Amino acid sequence: MSDTRPETRLTLDLALTVRHDGRGGVGDDLDTVEGLTRWVREHPAVLDRAPAGHWQADPPTLEAVRSLRAAVRVLLAHAVRPDAPGPADARRPPPVTEALQRLNAAAAAVPTVPVLRWREGHDPTVTDRPAPLALTGHRAMTATLARAAIGFLTGPDLHALRACHAPRCVRYFLKEHPRQEWCSPSCGNRARVARHHERHRAPQP
Repeated sequence: MSDTRPETRLTLDLALTVRHDGRGGVGDDLDTVEGLTRWVREHPAVLDRAPAGHWQADPPTLEAVRSLRAAVRVLLAHAVRPDAPGPADARRPPPVTEALQRLNAAAAAVPTVPVLRWREGHDPTVTDRPAPLALTGHRAMTATLARAAIGFLTGPDLHALRACHAPRCVRYFLKEHPRQEWCSPSCGNRARVARHHERHRAPQP
């Protein structure tokens, strides 16, 4: 995803904190405050201009980010229709209407102002930044994540979104070429092995 837009990368990285755990189940990188702390430090854009190196999560922030992530995964599953969603999202997810409300509420929690930048040799760009008197804490973080998700869901990368259906995989990915079926070569290998075993288990005529 090296050439994808920042909001796409951030949204998929958040969704991919739900993952295959290597033992046949589903793992969660955000199951503890320590896990969220590590993830945010690896994704400093979540904190906008605040330094991420010494940032520490707390239980309310963990709950807010996990709630937002659930909404994002519901909307990613909705976006890949008519294909099936990722396996982790097929079991009684929140309704799409609830996911939309959750995402929009998070995005609206912190007011923003447009900030113009103009680097030498480049066209001017504008980005939204929290207003000087905006609320801080987990609301600022979830607002950033929600706005990134909205940018991705309404942007040009959405048409390439797919759910990986290799055995045990729960990831979403961007399809980068017409023949791509899986999120990674390792998933492709697992899927081909599974197909091979399935063919050989089929009763012979």
